[in-house]
Amino acid sequence: MKTIEVAAAVIKHNDKILVTRRGYGEFIDMWEFPGGKIEPFETMEEALIREIKEELEVNINILDYLTTIEYDYPDFHLTMHCFICTICSGEIHLNAHNEARWITNEHLYSLNWVPADVLVVERLKNFVYNQEL
Repeated sequence: MKTIEVAAAVIKHNDKILVTRRGYGEFIDMWEFPGGKIEPFETMEEALIREIKEELEVNINILDYLTTIEYDYPDFHLTMHCFICTICSGEIHLNAHNEARWITNEHLYSLNWVPADVLVVERLKNFVYNQEL
């Protein structure tokens, strides 16, 4: 089975995190943490910075590594490296998504998540977003 390796951003601001809704493809209108594929010449962090700039038109600071999720979809295996981030400059523009929301931890379970991202939500269950990392 083919493996796709991606990096995803859990972007925090005070007690909220940014979630995005896919605007295309098999999982259209499902929620996810933004990010994308790691190119062969990139580190996970470089890929994440590039992907967030492409998808949301903002620059991020990567604060800390959160987790790596392994998930088997019918056609491929996903390895998703997740990082806690903040926006350091720019204004959000949705280039790959049809909606974005800042939500609190207690609202994470109210969204229809892309399957692999459900595992990230589980990892975030007890995370305190306003802590300084």
